[in-house]
Amino acid sequence: MLASWSHNKNNTHTKFTLTAYTHYYNPLFVFVPCAGAGGWSPLVSDRYQWLEVDLGRRTQITAVATQGRYGSSDWLTAYLLMFSDTGHNWRQHRQEDSLGAFPGNSNADTVVQYKLEQPVIARFLRLIPLDWNPSGRIGLRLEIYGCRYTSSVASFDGSRSSLVYRLSVRASWTVMETISLKFKTLKNSGTLLHAEGQQDHSLTLVLEKGKLLLYHLQGVSSSSGGQLLVSLGSLLDDQHWHHVKLERLSTHLNLTVDKNTLQVQIPADLIKPSQPLQSMNIHVSQSFLSLSLPSSCSQGNVTFSCAEPVSVAVTFTDSHSFLQLPGLTSWSTGLVSVTLQFRTWNKGGLLLTFGLPQQDGTVFLYLSQARLRLQISSGLNDGQWHYVELSFKNDHLSITVDKDEGATAHISISVPLTSDSQLFFGGKNTFTEIAQKCKNPFNTFQGCMRLLNLDDQTVDLIKVQQRLLGNYSHLQIDMCGIIDRCSPSHCEHGGICTQSWSTFHCNCSNSGYRGATCHSSIYEQSCEAYKHKGNMSGHYYIDVDGSGPIKPQLIYCNMTEDKTWMVIQHNNTELTRVQSSAERNQHFAYFDYSSEEEQLVAVISQSEHCEQELSYHCRKSRLSNTLEGAPFSWWVGGAGPGQSQTSWGGALTGTQQCGCSLQDSCLDPSHDCNCDADYDQWTEDSGLLTHKETLPVRSLVLGDIHRPGSEAAYRVGPLRCHGDKNFWNAAFFDKETSYLHFPTFQGELNADISFLFKTTSSSGVFLENLGIKDFIRIELSSSMEVVFSFDVGNGPLDVRVKTSLPLNDSRWHRVQAERNVKEASLRVDNFPAATHEAPTDGLMHLQLNSQLFIGTASRQKGFLGCIRSLQLNGITLDLEKRAKITPGVLPGCPGHCSSYGSLCQNEGRCEEKANGFSCDCGQSAYTGAFCHKEVSATFKSTTSITYILKEPFELSRNSSGLPSSIYSDITLRGENISLSFSTNQSPALLLYVSSFYREYLILLINKNGEDSQIAFSLGCLLLINDCIDQNAREDLNLTSDVEFNSIKSLILGRVEEPDGLDAEMAELASLGFTGCLSGVHFNSISPLKAALLHPDSPVIVTSPLVQSSCGSSSPANTYAAETTHSLSGTGSKVSLCMLRVIAVVIFVTLSALAVMARFICSRKETYRNQEVKAAQPEDSNEFPFSGQPDSPSAPSENQKEYFI
Repeated sequence: MLASWSHNKNNTHTKFTLTAYTHYYNPLFVFVPCAGAGGWSPLVSDRYQWLEVDLGRRTQITAVATQGRYGSSDWLTAYLLMFSDTGHNWRQHRQEDSLGAFPGNSNADTVVQYKLEQPVIARFLRLIPLDWNPSGRIGLRLEIYGCRYTSSVASFDGSRSSLVYRLSVRASWTVMETISLKFKTLKNSGTLLHAEGQQDHSLTLVLEKGKLLLYHLQGVSSSSGGQLLVSLGSLLDDQHWHHVKLERLSTHLNLTVDKNTLQVQIPADLIKPSQPLQSMNIHVSQSFLSLSLPSSCSQGNVTFSCAEPVSVAVTFTDSHSFLQLPGLTSWSTGLVSVTLQFRTWNKGGLLLTFGLPQQDGTVFLYLSQARLRLQISSGLNDGQWHYVELSFKNDHLSITVDKDEGATAHISISVPLTSDSQLFFGGKNTFTEIAQKCKNPFNTFQGCMRLLNLDDQTVDLIKVQQRLLGNYSHLQIDMCGIIDRCSPSHCEHGGICTQSWSTFHCNCSNSGYRGATCHSSIYEQSCEAYKHKGNMSGHYYIDVDGSGPIKPQLIYCNMTEDKTWMVIQHNNTELTRVQSSAERNQHFAYFDYSSEEEQLVAVISQSEHCEQELSYHCRKSRLSNTLEGAPFSWWVGGAGPGQSQTSWGGALTGTQQCGCSLQDSCLDPSHDCNCDADYDQWTEDSGLLTHKETLPVRSLVLGDIHRPGSEAAYRVGPLRCHGDKNFWNAAFFDKETSYLHFPTFQGELNADISFLFKTTSSSGVFLENLGIKDFIRIELSSSMEVVFSFDVGNGPLDVRVKTSLPLNDSRWHRVQAERNVKEASLRVDNFPAATHEAPTDGLMHLQLNSQLFIGTASRQKGFLGCIRSLQLNGITLDLEKRAKITPGVLPGCPGHCSSYGSLCQNEGRCEEKANGFSCDCGQSAYTGAFCHKEVSATFKSTTSITYILKEPFELSRNSSGLPSSIYSDITLRGENISLSFSTNQSPALLLYVSSFYREYLILLINKNGEDSQIAFSLGCLLLINDCIDQNAREDLNLTSDVEFNSIKSLILGRVEEPDGLDAEMAELASLGFTGCLSGVHFNSISPLKAALLHPDSPVIVTSPLVQSSCGSSSPANTYAAETTHSLSGTGSKVSLCMLRVIAVVIFVTLSALAVMARFICSRKETYRNQEVKAAQPEDSNEFPFSGQPDSPSAPSENQKEYFI
């Protein structure tokens, strides 16, 4: 073992090199001996020091251990590890592909050992201190663990040199074929491997722009033709070893590059068993792991040693990075040349700048929007190496980019550079005189540079590193630290990844997903979920597995019934007729669904019930032959390719029967299907297929169609499913110590958690999962705050959402938490989301090992209440199943109307169900899932609807029993009338209510000059209201000290026998109503709805009445607002308008004396009109169908007069 020590006299840089040789020991153990007092300690403690170990040969390094310097206060708290095969071109070792820094020691004596997740094969190791004890200085004792590594190598010169390896001839592929190798190169393109099979089929692995591409070729020998199977890897032209493995597993190929693997389906032509691998050609330097080189044959210039060209790169790491080089003495002649290569991900950055003292100016060579100014070329931020040459000759400046593949620009300018000139690459030293005179207007360059040449002289960057040449800051010399953050891409679901030097971004447009990595779906997982957000029937995108791999699908949601149906169409849902044909024995029908296979399977699986109509119409066309024989016809259904089924609609699965056999209604009792009777007449076997295992129907085979006279027709309806088993899956935690446990949550890189909760408690833990150090937790910290906490090794982080409303109100609230490599986010209901960005180079993997607890099993306060629809990464946890066997937790959770009852509109009543709720529209004039659908009909002048409220009977005036008491259930102290109408008629009667006392209530449209008005009459006094706004809601309120007693009937449209009306009013009533009426509601009675939908109601309808959509003028989703359309018009014609009138709300509060007075007035008919007349305003509009009180058409005294 040999150790050497050297340091710079200026104390600006210190280097310690240890060379170790081992001959007999395996595994290898290397201990760095003391260099000075008890360990290594450089003269200067800064970040430009390092300890380098030469192991003498390539070694597989598995672990490192550090200690502080013996008997001192000197130790490292953080450091980097670099590895190299040559002592140049170093590569930084990173944990989890992100974090590069290793935590060090906390004192001088304790040994801290780190096992490398993946062993590193290298000869040289370099340790770079990042931080150290602030009370001491850099101090280190180091141990390295590993073992010897031996491999064969071959080098290729990039021409037609190749290495051909012929496999032994085999009859067929084995179960698994594997080719693995390692390669390193500085070239970004070339053919790496070419494997040929029989029949001109071959696989070619090609390096293009630093990425590996696998092609399938047939009849060609290069990748210019052929099918691209897969692309993997990036920046593979870095002169570091990369591991490549190609595996064939059954019908799939796995391509692995370093630690990343992609799987691709093998083309059908290559699956044939008669095509073994015959040969392979390799064209790039590599080391074989699984092939024996002695049996190979080389072609061209192939050597069995690995040449290591020295290429010193420099990395500009941040905004403070710069490289300063002095000018050359030869520049005094006026000839200047500067060349370099660079690579970066950033679109902008300063490459080179220098001052022009004589012109008092500055020259900048920079990138802007991925273009080298003066806009020489584009796309220079692609991570590839780009060549730049800047030359000055005879006051002529030329800039060349990428030589032959790029472009050149020229400009006439005097550039008097001398040996005193200073060139700044990447940025500028802010303390120089030049920098103070001219600020840098550009972003600092972040990327790599190499092959810097000044007048064809290569700049010795090692001297720069040793502070013997120029100056620099924040550089990593002798390495290129560029990282492709988009390979592999963390953008999910087709999100497009773009990157800069320090981070990446995902474009989620048109993907259907959101978030920093396009992880969370923007769509609901079922029609049930859309319905409970207040949506109506229509087409919606359904993402059945949320953030899972299944794509969203467009599905029609039918919400018109109590159940919410998901309807999936296929290519033929119509009744299709099949003619007999002697030329063919069978007819085949195939059904292609609008959803993909995995989408169909997921929808059927998560639904409580699925069904599909299957109808077979026949005439001398049988389905079955005999019970024992093969059937004539069958259908195929189920997941994947499906299975043949012989049972038809309504029958049990696995039987050759039809639905009629279960009902004993088949035409021929000796057969189990109507069609099997073989009658020469049309009949059918139809029914619903309800066994989910056999759905959907994929194809149909009809056999008995070749006989003369045979005819058949079939129809396969769309697939219909209802009931979301996941949406209502709930558990009730009745104690704070109650919890459910599930297997460990697997969400290392991406984790999303969503659920609904309701509680009356002000705090509690919803869920938590723990690891050794890592954890994840969601809790209600207060009645108005939810906290999402986690630790992936970078320290605990909290994401908090504070709400403006309390969350412990026993209503359902939704929580959505997501954590990925970019950020963590938390959403609660519709409140603004909170986010927390992840560290750029922090640890990424969430490592958990305990069970997942819903509630809490720790000492923290548990959750008290209900949790529903809990999903982790799109997978629903079955809370109900686990709750059934767990003490302290009950399955299910009642009480949904408190949260969803507001969805029931128009006096609809919310009814609780075990899973959800429904709206009872019995007391509403509307229908539909939310009582939102107007019931409308078009009326003609002869149309009349009479709703009988009470049958008449003989009344005795001398009886002590009064009608007001007999009909106390329909003695009204207040009327609530609402309706919508559309008409061109004026005047027109809208509604007529009569009583056994010859009292009446009328709502009608009146014409008053140029204006249209709504008039209300109860007796003889009229309320007239102008319709002034097409979209305003009209509320008319009347009060009186009397009651409207003993209602007999309510009439819409024409009044056949007006009772108690004067001549003019009776004439108006006989004209009827022409137009549209909708949503008619009189207190608790809906006469129009009863006439159309409930014919068994006490309703008499004259003239045909058909339900119409004439009242649905407003958009379907405006169910939450009630709109009223007013009347307006000119001349004698009223324009078409819609009106919803909450016309009259009458509330009467009477004392006992007022009731007695009402009774006396009713008996003696002595109510005085003169008092009412005196109470009316003098300027009130007169109604054309009623005269003054002394006119002949005035109402009789027994008619009550109401006033406002």
